Amino acid sequence: MLHPEGTEVPLTVARAEPVADGPGWWLTFRERSGRAEVEDLRDRYLEIEVPPDEQQPGTYLWHEILGVAVHATDGRDLGVVREVYRAGEAEVFVVEGPRGEIDIPAVRGIVVDLAPERGEIVVDADALDLRPRKRREKRRDEPRP
Repeated sequence: MLHPEGTEVPLTVARAEPVADGPGWWLTFRERSGRAEVEDLRDRYLEIEVPPDEQQPGTYLWHEILGVAVHATDGRDLGVVREVYRAGEAEVFVVEGPRGEIDIPAVRGIVVDLAPERGEIVVDADALDLRPRKRREKRRDEPRP
């Protein structure tokens, strides 16, 4: 059963076909008879409930990733996942933290440990070039920018 993002209003797909000349799908719902009745769904995500026993091990739904703490392999706190989006064939975690907002590709080699059930994601900060910034001492004779 589908429902519009953030609601419990059920939608049942009566018919689905891919858009011939572009990305996306043409959908018809049993609960709504015409185009005017689905206009409120434009630019909204449709969500589906997946029973826990049907979810594949090691896979997570986006809402399970939101709010999870992100740490570097050296233990530094990088922040919390505030958003997830798809870029190409991978998801990207938008992490908000002490360094501001960071986009972290959810791919092997960068994400070392993905454990939302523990409330933690560990990433290789060196692979993302997120090493701590070195403080540089200013010289008195150095011109100011």
